[in-house]
Amino acid sequence: MKIRRKSAVLTAALLVFGAARLPYEAGVSREMRVAGLLPPRMAIGSRERIGQTSMAVALGGLRTLVATFLNLRAFTAFSERKWAKVEVTFDTIVDLAPRTRYYWETGSWHLAYNAAADYLNESELPPLRRREAWRTYILKGRAFLERGIRNNPGDWRLLANLGFLLCDANKLPAFRDPGLSFAASAEAYRKSAETGKANSFVPRAWLYSLARVEGREAEALALARRLYAEGPGNRTPTLMCLLLVLEAHEDPALDGARRAVELFGSPGKAYDKLSNHWRRTRERFPVDGVAAALESLEKSLSIPPQKSILNQPLPPPPSPDDWFQ
Repeated sequence: MKIRRKSAVLTAALLVFGAARLPYEAGVSREMRVAGLLPPRMAIGSRERIGQTSMAVALGGLRTLVATFLNLRAFTAFSERKWAKVEVTFDTIVDLAPRTRYYWETGSWHLAYNAAADYLNESELPPLRRREAWRTYILKGRAFLERGIRNNPGDWRLLANLGFLLCDANKLPAFRDPGLSFAASAEAYRKSAETGKANSFVPRAWLYSLARVEGREAEALALARRLYAEGPGNRTPTLMCLLLVLEAHEDPALDGARRAVELFGSPGKAYDKLSNHWRRTRERFPVDGVAAALESLEKSLSIPPQKSILNQPLPPPPSPDDWFQ
């Protein structure tokens, strides 16, 4: 009886001690999760989806191992074009490994590009259903990336991927308002550039999106001048064409042909680069002053009217009305 009494007292003491420690340990765990030292708790839905065996492994501290196996499952679903399964699987994967950029990038790519392209080419479905599924998966890909950014603030690659998606000419119709899409793209690229870790193309991509936002030409011009002044590495044909266009927007009396020759080195090169810019209608770049500059350059280069770039038909912007007939 004495042994039983002692055991009961010891058990009660342990229970009291454990209960007293719970708030402290919960607080420490919470602080460690905020600091990124511990992964977030798994959602109940994720626990149900991965099964008992995988859950035991995950609870054993091997969540990334389970995520790796699930990634193989997602690839199989992708190969079989089972897009709903791809989506659910990647939702589970990022619950297990929310700090792994690769899973956010790959999941978004499958949704916004692979699934959307599959519905674009799925001839067995009615056009309206294909069109809605195409748009839905592009928006899902965007939302997935944005969730990845919230889980990994300051990750320049995820921000740059979002910027790329939002200014993709073939995705713009899914976002309905190109101006808002370009503005959101510019903001994503800006945040990516300002991490101080991004590749050199990111500040230029920021400019390319910002220049296509109506009403923000002065801001874009300041950025274009800064990037141009930083040296030859930034002096791409697109940047220099946009520099001329933004200067022409600021000063409609600008001699565009002369400025183009200053930028590109000769009338022939200036005409070639501005002609390419003029033809990029699918990407919706501004063209202030370009027509006048091309006309002046054609005169100096003795280009006959029948060969004028200004008299050639331009490709129309991408349109779902043509894709889903």
